Amino acid sequence: MTTNDSHQVSPVSISFTEELSEGIYLIGFKREFLFRAGQVIGIAMEEKGPRRLYSICSGELEEEIHILYKVVDEGFLTPQLSDLEIGNTIWITAPGGEFTGDKDPAVWIATGTGIAPFYSMFRSGLGENKTLLHGNRFLEQFNFYDEFQEALGQDYIRCCSADNDEEVYQGRITGYLEEQDALIPALKYYLCGSADMVVEARDILISKGIPFGNIISEIYF
Repeated sequence: MTTNDSHQVSPVSISFTEELSEGIYLIGFKREFLFRAGQVIGIAMEEKGPRRLYSICSGELEEEIHILYKVVDEGFLTPQLSDLEIGNTIWITAPGGEFTGDKDPAVWIATGTGIAPFYSMFRSGLGENKTLLHGNRFLEQFNFYDEFQEALGQDYIRCCSADNDEEVYQGRITGYLEEQDALIPALKYYLCGSADMVVEARDILISKGIPFGNIISEIYF
């Protein structure tokens, strides 16, 4: 995501960095502000540099803010983020955005690093009465699998398009949705991932009787 807004930026010092799987990183810095689970912050490498938006990937009361991202070789910011070391400085905006959850029953649908806002909601105590559909190409990319599996059990459904495993649905997350005949129209359906996934999944949900107003989406570019 990109942003050209005029929000002020503040410097923070990197306190944590880890490559979770090939090309997928988690970085962290001390939390010095309040936010709502599901919100985003802008990140820049310099005070007046271009910013990109990233969903916060940690709980509202945790001591550190974590950011999950995938390195895009032709991207502007992610290759630079992957070179960061503890003690390096980045510049961030205040949190914002309306892609926020609540305690009501809902279905969370994520692909790739689009899992970040849902992990934030989960870590903020909003995981009860939720079904999580999580899509990735490879099994190693299901970050936070152990936590989701332990807490959600059969309500955590992995859809894997490239690897085979008896514990996952073999195929894309949109394929899984196409096969469902008992979706509940009264629930809210949260979508986070690529534009193609969000648009396709939204069309499938609408075709199955889910009201447009019950579909909340966040697109990753």
